[in-house]
Amino acid sequence: MTVQPVFTKSLQAMAPAEYRLHARSWLAANLPAHMRADSTDWRAPALEESVSWEARMYRAGLAGMTWPVEYGGHGLTLREHLIANKEIGAVMMPESAGSVGKELAGPIIMAVGTEDQKQAFLPRILTLEDMWCQGFSEPDAGSDLARLRTRAVPHDGGWRINGQKIWTSGASKADYCLLLTRTGTIEDRHKGMLMFAVPMSTPGIRVVPIKSIDGKVSFAEVFFDDVIVPDEARLGAPDEGWDAAIRVLSIERATNRMYRPWRFETELRALLRGLKSDPELAVLLDDGAVRDRIGQVLGQIDALKGFVEGSVEQLLDGAQIGARGSLSKLYWSECHQAFAGLALDLVGHVTPRSSGLAQRIRDHFTTAYLFARAETIYAGTTEVQLDIIAQRILKLPKDLQK
Repeated sequence: MTVQPVFTKSLQAMAPAEYRLHARSWLAANLPAHMRADSTDWRAPALEESVSWEARMYRAGLAGMTWPVEYGGHGLTLREHLIANKEIGAVMMPESAGSVGKELAGPIIMAVGTEDQKQAFLPRILTLEDMWCQGFSEPDAGSDLARLRTRAVPHDGGWRINGQKIWTSGASKADYCLLLTRTGTIEDRHKGMLMFAVPMSTPGIRVVPIKSIDGKVSFAEVFFDDVIVPDEARLGAPDEGWDAAIRVLSIERATNRMYRPWRFETELRALLRGLKSDPELAVLLDDGAVRDRIGQVLGQIDALKGFVEGSVEQLLDGAQIGARGSLSKLYWSECHQAFAGLALDLVGHVTPRSSGLAQRIRDHFTTAYLFARAETIYAGTTEVQLDIIAQRILKLPKDLQK
C-alpha cells in the first residue's frame, strides 16, 4: 500500500526558503504550549499525545523527508531534511516517541528488506501505527556487538531465537523489535549475524522494564525464550547482519537528529532567559568565569553546526558516511554533556522564591543533566568512537591508539 502524505507535491515544488518558512510557521502555529519545555505551561505528554503530534508532523512534511514517495515518504533530499531539523531544533519540543522506527528500523529495511517488507513496514513507521525497539545491546555485548550471544537457528522453515537484550529503549511500547542475532559462534565475531523484524507479541518474548536515574522507565531487558519466527521476518541474508548493523549505527551517529546543535542553542537561550527573568539569578551572568563557560559552549555548538552542515553537503555530493559518524557522535555527546553540567551549576541557585520561568528551567535542566550522563554511552561509547576514529580515520598504528 502506498501512502500519499499531505503536501507531498507542493513540498517537492518548494524552494529551500519556502520550505523553511513552511516548517517554521507550521511549528509555531501547531506545537501546543504544554509540549514546549521552556514554557511554564509545560507538562510531560502522554504517549498517545506524542504519537498524535508526530503523525501530524509527518502529514505536514516534517518527517520522512528523504524517504521515497512509494513507501510513504516525501521524496525530498538531505538538504530539506536539514532545513526541517534546524526548525525543529529551534523549539524545545519532546524527543520523538517513534525515533527507533524512523531513524533505525526504517533505513535498514530500505537498505536490505524485500519489496514486500518495505511496503508492509515503512508507511506504518511514518504514521506511527507501528512502534519499534532496537534489540542490539546485550549484558556482555554493549558497544562491542561482535560479542553478542543471542542465537537464531533454523527451525521448520523459519528460525528459533534464544537470548537476552538489555537497554532496549521503548521495548514496553513497541510493536516490533529490530533484532540482531548470531547464527554462528561468538568466535566468528563479525560473521554469521542475522537481523530480524520480530513482532513483540510473539510467544516467548518477555519484557522487564528498567528505571533510569531520572526516574523514567524508558528502556528494558528483553528475553527471547524459544521464540519462533518465520523466514519472512528475516531482514537481509543470513550473513548480512553485521554489515546491516554497522550501516544502522553509522546512520544513527551521523544523520539522525541533525537538529541537535540548534536544539542545544535553543536550550542555552532558554537557560539565559530563565535566569534573566529573576533579578537574584541574573547577577550570576555577570561572573567572568560563568561567561567564559557560556562562551565555550557557544563555540562548541557553532562547531557542531558546521560539522553537520558540512556532512550534509558531502553526502549530497555522493560521499559515504562511514567512520565520520563516530566524529559526530563523539562531538555532540561530549558537547551536550558539558553544557548540561554548566546548566546544572546555574539552575542550582533557583529557589522556591524564584520566578516561575526560572523554576521551569531548573526542572528541565535537572532532568537533562541526568539524561546527558548516558549520551556518551548509548549509540557507542566515547571510548569506542575514539577507537574507530583512530583506526579508520587517522589510521594510527596500534601502539599509538592506547
